[in-house]
Amino acid sequence: MPTLKILSAGAVQAMVVALGAEFERASGHTLDLNFGTAGSLRDRLKGGEGADLVILPAAMVAALEKEGVLVAGSRLDLASTVTGVAVREGAPAPDISTPEAFKQALIRAKSVSYTDPAAGGSSGTFFSGLLQKLGIADEVNRKAILGKRGFEVAQFVADGKAEIGTTFISEILTVQGAKVVGPLPGELHNSNTYSAGIPARSAQAAEAKALIAVLTAKASRPRWVNAGLEPAFA
Repeated sequence: MPTLKILSAGAVQAMVVALGAEFERASGHTLDLNFGTAGSLRDRLKGGEGADLVILPAAMVAALEKEGVLVAGSRLDLASTVTGVAVREGAPAPDISTPEAFKQALIRAKSVSYTDPAAGGSSGTFFSGLLQKLGIADEVNRKAILGKRGFEVAQFVADGKAEIGTTFISEILTVQGAKVVGPLPGELHNSNTYSAGIPARSAQAAEAKALIAVLTAKASRPRWVNAGLEPAFA
């Protein structure tokens, strides 16, 4: 049986791993799972790296399809998640009920963790821009602890290295010891949808399509929700 190579953003990693294992058992195929930031994976794909399925932010997948990097018509939305705030389990939760309250929580925190925008992560790119918008970029970045990926941000919080962390809720939930305080409030709310697409150079397009069917099976919807993701499929 052939091996399918998957390039996937970390925000959906928990479900890709879980449902991917079920696909392997049912089909006999092996999955070569590669997780990373959206920007780095896009660059790898456009640089010529082979893959049989990619899962990236919807806008990115749409652009790759338009450029002919992905098979036309293979794009399918999987799920969305929102940016949230995390603290260490047992620590007092900061007030994030309003944009101003969240801003003050960031100012008061001794340390703040988010993903490094230079690593190409969607969450870090967004949050870096948000700090600029709030006018506290310099103040927060002086005490920032940057992670390469979202789960590292949550791990820094769980380990007590950072007082507050912000990344996608679906990534916070994968780290024991990190607690979700809630999503970003009001107009700061940020949601990102992730889509699957089949690279034009894939030699396993039919098998990749079968994997997409497993990922979007109606019976899996509650599991996506429990993982902090809102299914985009019926």
